Amino acid sequence: MNHKVLSSSMACILELIVLISASLLHLATSKTSQAYVVYMGSVGNGGAVGPGVMEEAYLQMLSSIIPSEEKERINLIHSYTHAFKGFSAMLTTEEADMLSRNDEVVSVFRDRILQLHTTRSWDFLVAESGIGSERAHRRATHDVIIGIIDTGIWPESASFDDEGMAAIPSRWKGTCMEGFDFKRSNCNRKLIGSPRDTVGHGTHTASTAGGSMVSNASYYGLAHGVAKGGSPSSRLAMYKACSLGGCSSDIVLKAIDDAIADGVDIISLSLGMSSVFQSDFLHDPIAIGAFHADQKGILVVCSGGNDGPYPFTVVNSAPWIVTVGASSIDRSFTSTILLGNSNALKGVAINFSNHTKSESYPLIYGGDAAAKFAPVSEASNCYPGSLDVKKAAGKIVVCINSEPSVTRRVKRLVAEDAGAKGLIFIDEAEKEIPFDSGSFAFSEVSDREGNQILEYMNSTKNPTAIILSTVEVDWFKPAPTVAYFSSRGPGGLTESILKPDLIAPGVGILAATMPVVNRETTPEGKKPSSFAIKSGTSMSCPHVAGAAAFVQAAHPRWTPSMIKSALMTTATSTNNLGKAITTSSGETADFHDMGAGEISPYRALSPGLVFETTTEDYQYFLCYYGYKDHVIRSVSGTKFNCPPNPSSDLVPELNYPSISIGRLDRGHGGVRTVHRTVTNVGPGNSTYEVRLKARDGLGVNVFPERLFFARRRMKASYQVTFDATRARKGYRFGSLTWSDGAHSVRTVFAVNVV
Repeated sequence: MNHKVLSSSMACILELIVLISASLLHLATSKTSQAYVVYMGSVGNGGAVGPGVMEEAYLQMLSSIIPSEEKERINLIHSYTHAFKGFSAMLTTEEADMLSRNDEVVSVFRDRILQLHTTRSWDFLVAESGIGSERAHRRATHDVIIGIIDTGIWPESASFDDEGMAAIPSRWKGTCMEGFDFKRSNCNRKLIGSPRDTVGHGTHTASTAGGSMVSNASYYGLAHGVAKGGSPSSRLAMYKACSLGGCSSDIVLKAIDDAIADGVDIISLSLGMSSVFQSDFLHDPIAIGAFHADQKGILVVCSGGNDGPYPFTVVNSAPWIVTVGASSIDRSFTSTILLGNSNALKGVAINFSNHTKSESYPLIYGGDAAAKFAPVSEASNCYPGSLDVKKAAGKIVVCINSEPSVTRRVKRLVAEDAGAKGLIFIDEAEKEIPFDSGSFAFSEVSDREGNQILEYMNSTKNPTAIILSTVEVDWFKPAPTVAYFSSRGPGGLTESILKPDLIAPGVGILAATMPVVNRETTPEGKKPSSFAIKSGTSMSCPHVAGAAAFVQAAHPRWTPSMIKSALMTTATSTNNLGKAITTSSGETADFHDMGAGEISPYRALSPGLVFETTTEDYQYFLCYYGYKDHVIRSVSGTKFNCPPNPSSDLVPELNYPSISIGRLDRGHGGVRTVHRTVTNVGPGNSTYEVRLKARDGLGVNVFPERLFFARRRMKASYQVTFDATRARKGYRFGSLTWSDGAHSVRTVFAVNVV
C-alpha cells in the first residue's frame, strides 16, 4: 500500500518536473534569438524604390519590434531587393510571430539548413534518343547563362576552359566576385561569376551542366573518355550558398535573388529541404525564389532528393520548378570477389585494391568479430566500436545492412580501423550505387551473391577470399533504371501535381572536382584526380539544366514552361533493351518513380506541341491550394483575384505537361474531367491524333480526338475524362500521346482511385 502511494507521489513529482522543464525551455526559446527569413512578396514591375531605401525600411520594421536595449540585433543578415522583398535577421519566436502578423509580410520562417543532394552519361542520352548530335550541336549558341547555386567552383579545372568562346553577352549584369583564394582573373568567358569551391560538389554539378569538352578525362583510368557538360557552349555563374554542412536557406534565397538580377537564363539547384520536414510553398526558400525567377523568364531546375525509394519523399515539388529524379546509365563499376572455392562473384564498387590472385585473406562474418560487450547485431552491421581488432585484423570482414542507419563510408572506416584487409558489404538496396573506397578493398553485393558467400563460409573451417580492383563495364543492360535512392512521388504538399517531372543520369557520374588529397578515396601513391565519380539527384539535376540550356540555345524565345514541356513530353519510358524502364529492384517503374521518364535532349529540340503555363496559371494554383487573394497579390505583384469557391479539387486544371488526380472516388460518380491547351511549335497545316494507354479498369476518354493547327503558335484545347467506376483502388497510371506522324507528344497521368 505504501509502495503504491510512493509511486503515485513520485509520478506527480516527475510530471511537475517535466512541466517546469518544458516551460523553461519554451521561455528560453522565446527569449533566444535565432536567424529568421522574413518574406514580403514581389518587388513589382521594376521596383518602386531602390535597394537602399528598401533596406532602410527593413531596419525600421526591426526597430519597431526589437527592444532598444538589444539594438545590436537591429541588423540585417541578408536583404532581398531585386525580384522580391524581404530580409533575414536574428529574432526571437515572439518577434517572428509579431512580424508574421504584419500586413506587409507574406511569411516568416526559421533559417533552416538545406541538404546537398549528393561524360558518358551524355553519350548514353544521345544514343538512346536515336538522333545524331552534330547538326543539333551546330545550332547551339554561346549565350545561354546557367546559374549554379552550390558550394562554389574550382576555376582551374579544364572543364571551365573558355577556348573558342565569344565575348560575354552584354545582358550579363553580374560581376566576378573576389573572395577567399579567388581573384577576378580566375573568371573567363566561360566562368563569368564564381567563388572558390572547398567541397567539390559545386564543381561537379557545374561541369555536368555546362562543362567544356575535356579529352582523356578519367578517374584513375575509370570512365575514360571525353568529359563534357550538357551544354558545353553555355556560360556558368556560380553562387556559393553551401558548405560541407549544407546550405543556409537565407543564403540560398539571397543567391536566387542575385542570380535573377544578374541575368541568368537557367538556375540549377542540387539541394533542398528534408523530405521529413517539408514546408508549404510560401515557407520554402527554393519555392519562393523559383516563383520569382519564373516570373522573370528564368527556368529553375532542382534535384528531387535522395530519400527513396519511399513514397511522398520528393522535394522541390512546386509546379514552377523542374523536379528531377535519378537514373543509372549503361556503365557499371565491377569489383570481383574471388572465394577460396574458386567461385567468382561480381560486386559493385570503386576501389583500387592491391589484392592479387596469388594471395588470399581469411573471411570473417562481422557478427563473429564482435568486440566484448558489443551486440552481435551491431557487429554484423559494422557499427562503430562493434568490431574486435584481434578478431578482424588481417581478414576480410563480411557485413550486412539490416539496420541502415550507418553509411557505407562509416562501415568501411570501422572495418579499416579494426585492421581488416577488406570489406564485403551485403546490401540489396544500394548494390548498384558504386561506393569509392580508394585503396581499401571493398565490394558491395546483392542478397543473392551475399548468400553464396555466407554459405561458402559455413561450409569450411578456413574460408578465404580476395577483392580485386574495379573494372569498368560499358554497354551495361538494362539501362536506365530508376536509382534506389531517388525520392519518389506523390508530392507531400499536393498529390494533384505529378512529381518528379523527369529522371536523368545520377549514378556513377564522372565530372570535374577539386584536386585535393582525400585519405579515404585517393589511391596510395597517386596524385589527387581532377575528376570524380559521384551519385545522387545532385548529379541528375545539372543534366536537366544542361539539357534545358541546349534547348534554349536553339529556341531563345521559348518561355520556361515551354522548355519544361518539351523535355517532359519527349522523355522516354523505355530502356536500352526496348522494354519499360524498371527500378533498381527490377520492378516496372511507375510515374511516381520517374515522372514523364528519362530526358531525351535532342528530341526536345522539336517537340511538336508544348504546354504553356503562365504566372496567372500559377496564381490560380496557389488559390486552389488554399492561399488568400491578398497573399497571392503580394507574392505575384499583380491585382489577381481568386475565382469564386476555389478548391483543391481544381489543382489538376493547371495547364501542366502531366496530369495527376489525387483522389477520384469510384463510389460517388467516379468520373472526372480535366482540360489542357497545347501550342503548336512545329510546322503549320499539322493534324495530331491521340492514342491512349490505360489499364486496371480505368476508363479514359479524350475529346476531341484530333487537333488541327493551321500555323505555328496556334493553340488548341482538349479535355480528358477519367472514369474510375470499374477501376481497381490505388494509383492507376497511363498516358495519352498526340502524334502527327513526325512528332509524339506524350502526357503521362496518375489517378488515385479510392
